[in-house]
Amino acid sequence: MAKNDSIAPDITGPLKGIKVVEYCVFHAGPGAGAILGDLGADVVKIENQEGDPMRDWNKLGARVFALPKGGNLLFEISNRNKRGICLDINTEKGREIFLSMIKDADVFVTNLRKSTKIKLGIDYETLSKVNPKIIHANISGYGPEGPISDLGAYDPMGQARSGMMFVTGNTEPVLIQLAVLDQATCITASHAIMTALFVRERQGKGQEVHVSLLSTALWLLYVNLMSSSSKLLDPNIKWVRHENSPVRNNFCCKDGKWIIGVHHPEEKYWPLFCKVTGKEELLEDPRFIEYEGRIKNGKELISIFDDVFTSKTRDEWLDLLLKNGLMFSPIQSIEEVLDDPQALANNYVVDFNHPDYGKVKIPGYPVHFSSFQAGTKCIAPKLGEHTDAVLLEMGYSDDIVQALKDEGVIYNDE
Repeated sequence: MAKNDSIAPDITGPLKGIKVVEYCVFHAGPGAGAILGDLGADVVKIENQEGDPMRDWNKLGARVFALPKGGNLLFEISNRNKRGICLDINTEKGREIFLSMIKDADVFVTNLRKSTKIKLGIDYETLSKVNPKIIHANISGYGPEGPISDLGAYDPMGQARSGMMFVTGNTEPVLIQLAVLDQATCITASHAIMTALFVRERQGKGQEVHVSLLSTALWLLYVNLMSSSSKLLDPNIKWVRHENSPVRNNFCCKDGKWIIGVHHPEEKYWPLFCKVTGKEELLEDPRFIEYEGRIKNGKELISIFDDVFTSKTRDEWLDLLLKNGLMFSPIQSIEEVLDDPQALANNYVVDFNHPDYGKVKIPGYPVHFSSFQAGTKCIAPKLGEHTDAVLLEMGYSDDIVQALKDEGVIYNDE
């Protein structure tokens, strides 16, 4: 693939030939299906006549997700790489179609509540009887067991219960934006699904996997949890610049842009840092000779380097510091990341030709395969967009498809 070219619809991915049926809403479930689609799986999203509620979730507080030509940004992100059908699985014929899809599927993904799955007959016990080799992937708020296992949840609730909102260094809880835990849960779920597919390849049997917002958050907080449990460290560490060495700190430059340096062991890099920044006299200053003194007199020391860094622009400093073997990075805004040369060179940010909105920048797939390509192939489907095509592939005739429409078993966006 040429750098930054949008990915062709016929791209061959490592999961080519894997069939995924999805019955999910919002992001943490559908996002897992989207990742499988990134990897080449054939993902069919089932919706009822009302559709995934995310389609109409156009505003969240002051944030507007509605797209100028209709549609929803979050739905687009969560449902890329999929075909969509609109099917009432509560009807006899709709149930028949659904079970036919399950019989031929490799993976079923759902994030509906436990009680709802049982009510709809889409739980593992039921579907494994139809297809014993199915990988039945469940995404929930809090896990399959315990007193609140049947409660619904959104990203902020997972952040709240896991302790994640108290790892920003603030005394008051802070919500990490936007949908960070949802996205991490999608990644965890896709990881679990691919592991189960590998086990099935080796052992010939399917299984149920379960991922939750809470489980993912706690996994992300591995270091924080162990620090707290061992009583070695309070994980809610506030970032105070003058309590950290200058070689592990951030500075604002002449042009108002920031850089950050991280050097370990600090003692090794302190003399070089002073030399490159033109402050070698500090090496003889009794206040700063020892590490403990640099921390004790941190306000004075950081103030000195704050003045130093205002003498050059961010790019000028980066050029000088990196040439001399120091480890610094620009602190970039999201807007800057879109044009970051390192991200572009590795296809971590790619151009995608959206049929409605033209050329947009999106994340590329974060893993490079020597024998495969992966990434976004197509936009999210309109409600019921591929209903006819999927049913015709399954062997239903045009007449039967029309009859199913007339009976209200299937729908499309016409």
